[in-house]
Order: sequence, then C-alpha cells, then structure tokens
Amino acid sequence: MKTMQARDAKARFSELLEAANSGEATTITRHGVRVAVLMPVEEADKIYQPRKKTIGQVLLEYPGGIDLESLRDHTPPREIDL
Repeated sequence: MKTMQARDAKARFSELLEAANSGEATTITRHGVRVAVLMPVEEADKIYQPRKKTIGQVLLEYPGGIDLESLRDHTPPREIDL
C-alpha cells in the first residue's frame, strides 16, 4: 500500500483513481498522520457491506420480542350512520 501526503494526493488524484481501479490502495496522510485510505470499490464492499433489514426483521430481533397482539385494540368499532 502506497502512502502519500494530502497535497500530493490532491495534485495526483487521477493517478490515485487509476491505481484504485487496478486494485492498489493508497493511504493519505496530513502532517504525517494517516487520515484516509483510497481503495478499490470491491475491497471496500467487503468491509462495508450494507445492512438492509426489513421492519419485520428489526421487530423480530428486538430484545425480549414484541407481542403485537397485546397492542391491538379489541374494542368493537363504533357505528356510523351514513
């Protein structure tokens, strides 16, 4: 993995994109401190997989569970004159 200062990375951004496209990651530093990594999308997808859950999955995973039947209103509906 290459390391590059932020000002150099800014000046050579197109080169860094090409390197990432060919599979090479680059660490970007500012004043000698690592602040970012430019990496190929495939590598980032392995690390940061989106977690898409349905509302049903979220409710099922709720600690202690949720008893939806106890929340339901069992009173008869009111009559409506039309």
